[in-house]
Amino acid sequence: MTTNDHHDHGRGARIEDAVLDIGGDIGALILYAPEEYDEREIEVSPIGDESNRVHTAIHERRAGGRTVHAGIYPALRAGTWRIWADRPGMVDRVTIVGGQVAEVDWRSRE
Repeated sequence: MTTNDHHDHGRGARIEDAVLDIGGDIGALILYAPEEYDEREIEVSPIGDESNRVHTAIHERRAGGRTVHAGIYPALRAGTWRIWADRPGMVDRVTIVGGQVAEVDWRSRE
């Protein structure tokens, strides 16, 4: 995974016990965040429809044998979505593709 980047794929760390409702024109998003975001609600909305927001909380999760903090948006309609970031410079756009999982990583480069 690349920090401050987003991409669609089936590679990378698998979030354990996640159920995603994808297929057709529905995809999903996994948002990796720093530990300080634990329990924080992060909203996303389709570009051009900011009033149609969906939110989820960042939680500590197991992925690939390690602990990460991530929010899972299990069913988002295909298109470009805004992530309501609270700091400048954070990735705040993601393209959702039906039947795929997009990942955005807000963790710092170390």
